[in-house]
Amino acid sequence: MTQPVLGILTLYLNEAGLLEEKSIYQKMTVSAKKLGLNVFVFTPKDVNYSQNQIHAMFYDPESQTWSRKWTSFPHLIYDRCRIQRSYRFEQLKRFRSRYGHLTFLNRPLRNKWTVHNVLSKDSRFKGYLPATRYIESVQDVSDMLGKHSLVYLKPVNGTGGRGILRIEKQKDGLLHIQGRDQSRRIIKPRQISAAQLKGFLSPWNLKGNMYIVQQGIQIKLNSGRVHDYRLLVQKNGDGNWEATGCAGRIGAAGSITSNLHGGGHASTMDALLKDWIRDEAKIGQVKDEANKLGVGIAAYLEKCFGRLCELALDIAIDRKGGIWLLEVNPKPAREVFKQAGEKEVYRKAIVRPLEYALWLYNQKRRRKGKDNKQATISNANGCPGSSTSFDRDDLQP
Repeated sequence: MTQPVLGILTLYLNEAGLLEEKSIYQKMTVSAKKLGLNVFVFTPKDVNYSQNQIHAMFYDPESQTWSRKWTSFPHLIYDRCRIQRSYRFEQLKRFRSRYGHLTFLNRPLRNKWTVHNVLSKDSRFKGYLPATRYIESVQDVSDMLGKHSLVYLKPVNGTGGRGILRIEKQKDGLLHIQGRDQSRRIIKPRQISAAQLKGFLSPWNLKGNMYIVQQGIQIKLNSGRVHDYRLLVQKNGDGNWEATGCAGRIGAAGSITSNLHGGGHASTMDALLKDWIRDEAKIGQVKDEANKLGVGIAAYLEKCFGRLCELALDIAIDRKGGIWLLEVNPKPAREVFKQAGEKEVYRKAIVRPLEYALWLYNQKRRRKGKDNKQATISNANGCPGSSTSFDRDDLQP
């Protein structure tokens, strides 16, 4: 019997063919082979549209080398493409448009603002969401500062902490501003008056670059560094959502974000919570609540936007144990668990998409002869705020 084939869809990072997660793909290939699943890696640039062939990359675990060969399309596609401001992202849009009828483990999620709106319409999640507003003008930022002493400005399609500003209103009325530019470089902290805010924000072109302003949660440790938690939820080998693990992230000195790419480092969730909450019983309750929240949100967003196989929830936990959803990442990295020393969680994070792929493949085989095209998700299916039509800018790959 022919073994099922999984194609991992990604994007080159430069003209030399650099791949961001090549070591992860190697580990996946090794694990997939043990499961009876063949894997190759490809980008939209590698596709011959006229012949429906792919000049794919194959990893050989025995020789530990990569090679290329032409191959037909896989049975399933695992989309790992992240946002790029390059022509390569346009190639991805063309690929998705042409081959959207194929079986994907995961579909694109929408941007931060759309996801927030959809979640806010469900009473189960509304209490976990910081107050958030789409920025039409600087007045929206000023209005939020009138209600919350701390706010964050975030691009709706940003990743990795790029282009984020933290504005805190101090007791003397001055505004303390920190942030990172689009290259993740730390912006030197400064203080301005409320009257100077418009002039300071003008170069950021908040409306044109599509920004939101969000209520900030006080998450500074005694060291002065910010921290949050990365909760990974994935489909398992039975096709069900499950919390794989949660690890803490501590930001670099002077950083307003905890992203590892921005110089942060990882910690176990238990170690951070013991220092932060200092109540063993409460810590257990918080962990259970976070896991249930993650599974519930993943199932709901899948219902709204189409098939998903994994999501990372970036959450903040306040001193009282209150959980706040900062954002949802549809293409999560796994290295936080490795850095935190969570070896088994790291292993599961790599293997579970493969186990789910096999489950999905077998489900498709059982339904052979029927129409296997993925159903369009719409408001009629009970997901308020979702729509069958959307702008290209609304997609978060």
